[in-house]
Amino acid sequence: MFSFIKGYVRETEKNYITLENNGIGYQIFVANPFSFPMDEEKKVFIYTYIKEDEFSLYGFNTLEEKELFLRLISVKGVGPKLALPMFALGSVSGIIDAIDRENILYLTKFPKVGEKVARQIILDLKGKLTGRTEVSTSGLEEVVEALESLGYKNSDIKKVLPKVDPSLKIEEQVKEALKLLLK
Repeated sequence: MFSFIKGYVRETEKNYITLENNGIGYQIFVANPFSFPMDEEKKVFIYTYIKEDEFSLYGFNTLEEKELFLRLISVKGVGPKLALPMFALGSVSGIIDAIDRENILYLTKFPKVGEKVARQIILDLKGKLTGRTEVSTSGLEEVVEALESLGYKNSDIKKVLPKVDPSLKIEEQVKEALKLLLK
């Protein structure tokens, strides 16, 4: 699995870019290929999709986009080819806001997203994404994931994170956050 690939954009097509890294050209499907400047070094966050008859790379400009994409494809009926175009027409914050406000009209504006799929996205993700992008940009995403895996709600985690010292190691940050959550 790849977390990201850093290289030079050598080709831009309708739905993918070719990113050259150490003499290898990676074909990476992206929402908006023209947002990746040609012949400039770029760090592309990667999701590797492996299926019986397919091995594809999906790329994102930011880690927040990748995280939301992973959440979207976890929804029944939503695959990579349906989720990726959502980022061409909508922003991370716009999609999260639409899910939290149950805005079916906003979600159905995306290609191949009908009312049934929009309702499933809302059902599966409402309340689970709020505040995720702010947390990710602060560099505490691993702490959030650890606390979520222990069963804590994102809203509770968001309240204690500003009190956690970001200079500590991840394990120590988790311990400190747990102490605050138990108070």
